[in-house]
Amino acid sequence: MSENKGTLPVENKESVENSKLSPLAYKEIDGDQYPSVVPASESPDEFTLKAIIIGIVIGIIFGAANAYLGLKVGLTVSASIPAAVMAVAIFKIFFKKGTILETNLVQTIGSAGESVAAGVIFTIPAFFIWGAEVSKLEIALMAIIGGLIGVIFMIPLRKSFISKEHGKLPYPEGTACAEVLVSGQGDVSKAKTLFWGMGIGALYQALMHSNLFGLWSKEICTEIPGYKKAEISGEITPELLGVGYIIGPQIAAIMLGGAIFGWLVLIPLIALFGKYSTVSILPAKDILIKDMSAGDIWSNYIKYIGAGGVAFAGIFSLLKSIPMMINTFRTSIKSLGNNSESSSKRTDLDLSSKIVFGSSAILIIALAIYMKTLVFVDSLWLSVVAGFLVVFFGFFFVTVSSRIVGLLGSSSNPISGMTIATLLLTSIIFVISGLSTMPNAKIAVLTVGAFVCIAAAIAGDTSQDLKTGFLIGSTPKNQQMGELIGVITAGLTMGFVMYLLKDGIVRGELNAPQANLMRTVIDGVIGGNLPWALVICGAFISLVVEMLGINSLGFAVGLYLPISVSTPIMVGGLIRWWVDRKKDDPQIDEKRESGVLYSSGLIAGAALLGVFMMIAMGLYDTLSPVLDPINKPGIHIESQLNNMTINGQPFNGNYYKTDSSAFVSANEVEYTVKCNYNGKELEEKVSLGKNQKTHLFIKDGKLVSSENHKDGDSRGLIAFILLSGSLIYFCSKKDSKDAR
Repeated sequence: MSENKGTLPVENKESVENSKLSPLAYKEIDGDQYPSVVPASESPDEFTLKAIIIGIVIGIIFGAANAYLGLKVGLTVSASIPAAVMAVAIFKIFFKKGTILETNLVQTIGSAGESVAAGVIFTIPAFFIWGAEVSKLEIALMAIIGGLIGVIFMIPLRKSFISKEHGKLPYPEGTACAEVLVSGQGDVSKAKTLFWGMGIGALYQALMHSNLFGLWSKEICTEIPGYKKAEISGEITPELLGVGYIIGPQIAAIMLGGAIFGWLVLIPLIALFGKYSTVSILPAKDILIKDMSAGDIWSNYIKYIGAGGVAFAGIFSLLKSIPMMINTFRTSIKSLGNNSESSSKRTDLDLSSKIVFGSSAILIIALAIYMKTLVFVDSLWLSVVAGFLVVFFGFFFVTVSSRIVGLLGSSSNPISGMTIATLLLTSIIFVISGLSTMPNAKIAVLTVGAFVCIAAAIAGDTSQDLKTGFLIGSTPKNQQMGELIGVITAGLTMGFVMYLLKDGIVRGELNAPQANLMRTVIDGVIGGNLPWALVICGAFISLVVEMLGINSLGFAVGLYLPISVSTPIMVGGLIRWWVDRKKDDPQIDEKRESGVLYSSGLIAGAALLGVFMMIAMGLYDTLSPVLDPINKPGIHIESQLNNMTINGQPFNGNYYKTDSSAFVSANEVEYTVKCNYNGKELEEKVSLGKNQKTHLFIKDGKLVSSENHKDGDSRGLIAFILLSGSLIYFCSKKDSKDAR
């Protein structure tokens, strides 16, 4: 580890005054002509122990938060800018100084955690849904090996993509992060905004969480009178509001459009034509359409239509990139020879080719060993073939991923499409070669896809980080080592994070949309049990949307997910529209950035609290003395009831505490509540676990139980309005320095 000596601390006044990148950062020039913020002739501190440790911690935090978020809504957010801002604040507060290169190394390591999480949550949950036994160690190995493939294969492409094509490949997120690093030197106000968001997001989540205070409903829903089975709902959480602001009004509106088409068009139509059916219609079993709720129709029919739409949109986005792929592949092969030239210029030093080729050989061997040990136990040659497929698809899609994010940004990187293409081709190879009848054929195909998906995800992040480093003046080999560290440390934690979230995935509390889609693709090709009519219908819907010039992937994702996900995202998108509408506002960039940081904080705070509660539920017996006084498990009576009995015993009061000893021999205990209301005898049966609670009240003359408070919906609406107001406040707050 090198401790380079130099200046350029975070509080450097000259840098603060010139708080913008050179205009040449945006012009199409040879990379050798670009004047980086830190010249190659200077050697400030960069690869330092404190930068590495802070980067690792931030990477683990944002990796866990993005895993939770991605499983919930199918989207992840970039950790680069929040990590950079947090690094500036940490250096300022605890170390009094730090260089811009150290700060960049922190975001390089930290953002790797988010990208590893994205690749993992797109594929690994399918193992859980299948009921396959995959250990924490196996998940960690897949995350690390896939991540290392993405980083290693990007190293020989850096000079060609990042330097030689400067201006042609703008790498928008990488350039934006460089701007934040330069403008944020010495200014901790941005970090305050981020931490405010984290605190408010965590507090909101704690007050809402049903296993904590449970003061309001997490989801509010209303039916449309006179329009059978049509309903609008919203999951009013901080992370969805923050995601909506970050992705902006256009994508949010497209997602909501897909949700509206599913929930206000297709579901009512299916209900209309199915109400006279006297038999169940596949893929639904043992239930008639007339007896289904809107949610039942969605899960039995609309979800498959959405899956077909997402699959088509992902593959179509990949097909549109074919010319770029061919050009990229040619360029990358040529660049391998050009990169053999050594350079003494600090800002042009990569990890040596010996390390690259040696690491590649080790990865291939590791892949073969992994496949032989855990997948193809009885066949060495199948392990080698599967390892070859991973390396082939991995190198191809790493180059494609880097090129696409360079031109269009990370949000346009069709990782799902690449993974689906890998799964389809691998599945077809298995079917043609007669391997589809193997007991673990699906596991083998998904394993190949998981490696490739993780590699493509981390390659896009590595490219953006290297672009940031190029503009700032970082040492490439230090960043590349930082990426490797970030991948390994984040990968080591992914097994634990996924197991913490496993129950939520299996129960369906976490949607895991991409993983469910991958499972559907493999089941369809290998197992032959896919409702193809619904899938093809979804594909043609996406085709029509694409023909109209609309982003079919965003529309299909909205169709695939419950409408409750899209509505709060749209609220965040509308707030972003409100900020962006004043084009002549001299502070519009600062306000937009403040909103992004606050939204990132909301997402991180709420997601981390969600992960913490997953841990707490797993350790409930130990933590019950702390959690029980807050959660108050049992029956909460919220209406005036007379002559009430619970399990035959008279009871007066508004809170019946469950007896923990009753759960020694059973996971759930049933309670029968009887009462008198307006002269009528009412009865309700309630099943509770030892840490669960229910609210009992009169609704429409009936005794009903709900996990939410009687006034939970109205309370939730007020709370979400206040939360949205806090986002508007941070977006409209004037910069005190400019005000002076």
